[in-house]
Amino acid sequence: MRISVPTEVKNHEYRVAITPVGVNELTRRGHQVFVQAGAGLGSSITDEEYAAQGATILPDAATTWSAGEMVMKVKEPVEPEYGYLRDDLLLFTYLHLAADRALTEALLAAGTTSLAYETVQLPSGMLPLLYPMSEVAGCLAPQVGAHSMMKAAGGRGVLMGAVGGVPNARVVVLGGGVAGQNAANIALGMGANVTILDTDLEKLRMTFWRYDNRIQGIVSTALSVREQVLAADLVISTVLIPGARAPKLVTHDMVAQMKPGSVLVDVAIDQGGCFEDSRPTTHADPTFTVHQSVFYCVANMPGAVPNTSTWALTNATLPYAVQLAEKGWRRACDESQPLALGLNTVGGAVTCSGVSAAFTDLPSTSVRSVLD
Repeated sequence: MRISVPTEVKNHEYRVAITPVGVNELTRRGHQVFVQAGAGLGSSITDEEYAAQGATILPDAATTWSAGEMVMKVKEPVEPEYGYLRDDLLLFTYLHLAADRALTEALLAAGTTSLAYETVQLPSGMLPLLYPMSEVAGCLAPQVGAHSMMKAAGGRGVLMGAVGGVPNARVVVLGGGVAGQNAANIALGMGANVTILDTDLEKLRMTFWRYDNRIQGIVSTALSVREQVLAADLVISTVLIPGARAPKLVTHDMVAQMKPGSVLVDVAIDQGGCFEDSRPTTHADPTFTVHQSVFYCVANMPGAVPNTSTWALTNATLPYAVQLAEKGWRRACDESQPLALGLNTVGGAVTCSGVSAAFTDLPSTSVRSVLD
């Protein structure tokens, strides 16, 4: 198979979809890998390192996209890239379509087969290709939250903790999954008083034992969310419904009653966000104010630490990329239920139930029907 890796063009996105290790694994199996010139520089990977493992370096985006039967990316295509979509292309990347009607329509119009990292799902419910970036985003959330709480950044002027005689910051994490657990861990290490809310008692029990009861776990209900959010200095949302829009847990009215200068970090913004007032921001302009609270809603948080993120992502995606390259997408998805769940669009129709629920007026079909 011919596999192309273009340069990411999203604002301050420095990750790249494959490392030289990944190139080596694919080329030694007889596949061709095309990498756009400079695609890896943001992650400190040179063209020469790719070429040494058998990649062909191409000069621009148009040439790179057209060379591949499968295009591997990190982030979803943005509008300037829509023209590269075509009906004989397999696109393998993060998509988050339930929060992006324009991209969904572009994929359907082009007839592109798209397979989303974030909806590949194991029988256990684990999302193996989302997991590493959830780890990274979770770890980053308290860091960016702590910075945003500084007075010069528009916050309350509160330190996370560790100063004798002064109350620690109160950090509330909505969601006890991978991102939530990592956010809680870092916030605890920074000295904050941390509370996790989740509807899953097993996750809350795990939090109790993992942190020796140093993090408070509370069952998430409308009332408990409201009480905890109003008392918080920093709220971090991580709630995810695979493939679907994130639930709106914090309303505009609740924000109006929060402490002046409180901070809300929406890790779930890729899927539409958990705060009613959330809207995607960029690393160049990461925050905005609602009432007197600061919102941080950067839609590609892991792009801030590309050296870590790129390697972590390739570790997870490479085995699936090999399956797709070796078997083609139809056979690979027919033989692998996790990969089949990753299919989001095929032949001008939506195949992911979460995306179909978000856009009921768009053409949709079942994965089984396109594989049979």
